[in-house]
Amino acid sequence: MRVAALVPIKLNSQRLPHKNILPILGKPMCFHIVDSLVRAKGIDDVYVYCSDEKVTEYIPKEAVFLKRDAALDQDSVKGFQIYRSFIEKVDADVYVLAHTTSPFTRTETIENALSHILSGECDSAFTAEKVQTFAWYKGVPVNYDLNDVPRTQDMEPVWVETSAFYMFRKEIFTEHNRRIGFTPYIQEVSGIEATDIDTKEDYAFAVELSKQLEREEG
Repeated sequence: MRVAALVPIKLNSQRLPHKNILPILGKPMCFHIVDSLVRAKGIDDVYVYCSDEKVTEYIPKEAVFLKRDAALDQDSVKGFQIYRSFIEKVDADVYVLAHTTSPFTRTETIENALSHILSGECDSAFTAEKVQTFAWYKGVPVNYDLNDVPRTQDMEPVWVETSAFYMFRKEIFTEHNRRIGFTPYIQEVSGIEATDIDTKEDYAFAVELSKQLEREEG
């Protein structure tokens, strides 16, 4: 069973300029998720899908650069258009779609999620953070009864996707146009590993977290 990892990268971004190459832990942000993927057992190839070959200066040498059409860099382009373009070029049985904005994702986390697909137990997997507190949606509580308020430790948790990675068998995307299938494995992440960077404030917070990590490891 062939497993291909896809890391889509655009060297400039709208909300946080040059987000993917901003420094985290002494490396460009995009380096970290790619590094975790190339070290993960079970993944055959890790592709960085970018319109600019300059990206190779910022990623581990073990990754494969695959040039994409610059038209896919437009802000109006949806992620699924990029994924479809990649899948049309690279054949695999399982795809691992990972995002640079989760630089603290561990190799062990990737391997654990992938094992549930390779075993045949699940057709997909994704990262999510478990939130066990009072949650509302469109003015209505979604996980508790207003007339019988439970203790938080007894509540049904809400799972919030973190977008660090999505894994899926090929047919989940090609036949159903989905990145989460019908029997998904929810890979729990928490704390620093659940960090997702999209804004200037997110980045500032991640920098502080990385400093804390360096102090703990040093």
